[in-house]
Amino acid sequence: MLAGGVGAGLIIAYVIMKMHKLLPTDANSDIILSLVTPYIIYISAEEIHSSGVLAVVSGGLFLSTHRLSFLSSTSRLRSTNVWESFSFLLNGLVFMFIGLELPEIVNGLEEVNLFTAIGYGLLVTAVLVMGRIISAYMAVVVTLIARNFITVADASNPGARVPLLLGWAGMRGVVSLAAALSIPVQLQDGSAFPHRNLILFITFIVILTTLLLQGLTLPYLIKVIHIDDPDTTKPEEELYSDLRKELAGHALKHLRDNYSDTLRAQPILQFFERKWEDTNDAHDTVLMSDDAKAVYLDILNLQRKVLHKRNSEDNINEDIIRKHLHYLDLEEEKLKML
Repeated sequence: MLAGGVGAGLIIAYVIMKMHKLLPTDANSDIILSLVTPYIIYISAEEIHSSGVLAVVSGGLFLSTHRLSFLSSTSRLRSTNVWESFSFLLNGLVFMFIGLELPEIVNGLEEVNLFTAIGYGLLVTAVLVMGRIISAYMAVVVTLIARNFITVADASNPGARVPLLLGWAGMRGVVSLAAALSIPVQLQDGSAFPHRNLILFITFIVILTTLLLQGLTLPYLIKVIHIDDPDTTKPEEELYSDLRKELAGHALKHLRDNYSDTLRAQPILQFFERKWEDTNDAHDTVLMSDDAKAVYLDILNLQRKVLHKRNSEDNINEDIIRKHLHYLDLEEEKLKML
């Protein structure tokens, strides 16, 4: 069932990727297809008596890994916004539904009373939290031992504080709830699944406790422990600038090595060449300050006002106004990346 679910998810995801490539899709159809893909994978896997959840996870990972090969830049930008909003909506709906179902779940606890069920939930929560903390320390021990025999990703000793923080950061959420809800209501012989409502109630207690206890205390724990990021030796702005220079260098080299004749004949390519040269030669301290961002944002707002004023005139097409407004919105989004 497990292997079948993973295999079914990968096969269906591959077929859907080919559909994206072969069909004359645009950004809107790509987004619609991405929204129905999880349901197609889940239903198909369940029809062959495999795990629909694992099928969706494996298929989603496959499509996410290969998205650059079959989605256009427009589709990727728009789908990111759609899926962020859709994920936020689904998270809210899941917890709303579990809240609506909670009275029925409590009534279906059978011979287990409410306080005993709450005790089970708190006990399971404690076991999960301690188990995660212990596993985090064990992972460090195994890594420190393994570095003597093989090459590991990070051979440094993280100390005792990092595993504690990793263990405490294991909040439970929608995934745990989805796993509990995937338990069938009935067995194959038609009888009710034993203690299904109790399992759902315990899952709800675990999610609620970890989100409130660990989620609210995690920021304070980070401040108290005060752990420096071992993977970051430079400020984020400097790392961003360095990577931007590296990309500009690769772009310049590729342009000059492969398109030298076209570069001399096309002024627009010469413009991009100068732009990448300026980026590549910029000093490390040339970063956009907050004051400069505020000035540029004020200019963008001024341009929006001009466009709205021009939109009231009869001698200009509204589609042109919308196109410029969209460009200004993209410029503001780019500003947040600087």
